[in-house]
Amino acid sequence: MRPSEQMRDLGIVQYGAPILAEPARTFQLPAEGAKADATVDQLVAVMERLTAAHDFSGKGLGLAAPQIGLNRAAAVVRPPGADPIVLLNPRITETSQATDERYEGCLSLFDVRALVPRPLQITVETATPQGTTATTAYEHGTARLIAHEIDHLGGLLLLDRMRPGVRPIPVEQYRASPEATGRPWTYE
Repeated sequence: MRPSEQMRDLGIVQYGAPILAEPARTFQLPAEGAKADATVDQLVAVMERLTAAHDFSGKGLGLAAPQIGLNRAAAVVRPPGADPIVLLNPRITETSQATDERYEGCLSLFDVRALVPRPLQITVETATPQGTTATTAYEHGTARLIAHEIDHLGGLLLLDRMRPGVRPIPVEQYRASPEATGRPWTYE
């Protein structure tokens, strides 16, 4: 079974589905607080199924609502060794000029990995179900994971972020590389 087929069977919408190319609808908070909580609960439930089937401990795991067929601005990110980060109506308010380019995977394109440039630091504003907002700075791998999920909420995929002329590689080729699955990103 191809990795993309495994993800599809676990409930992940696959590349080519129109919902992945649409900007997600924001929540009207606090009025839709219960809907936001229910969406986050659904994301967490799917993430539990995913972690039972695949090891994401090295680089972490992120999941955006459009990837499970919900056109809402919610995502959950589980950085390696850290508590989950819930993102409701998130937006990146600042990015560092310093960037790096690393291989990323995507549950909706799980047959390939792609070199994607991202800022080393981002500042993100996100909402709570109660309607308050919080601003948090993230760096390195966590910033990469969060930026990837926020892209999903904007209707973008990692293919949209690759430099011109760069192509994704088959997951089999990636697994033979030094940055292979299960190995954390390292920063000096």
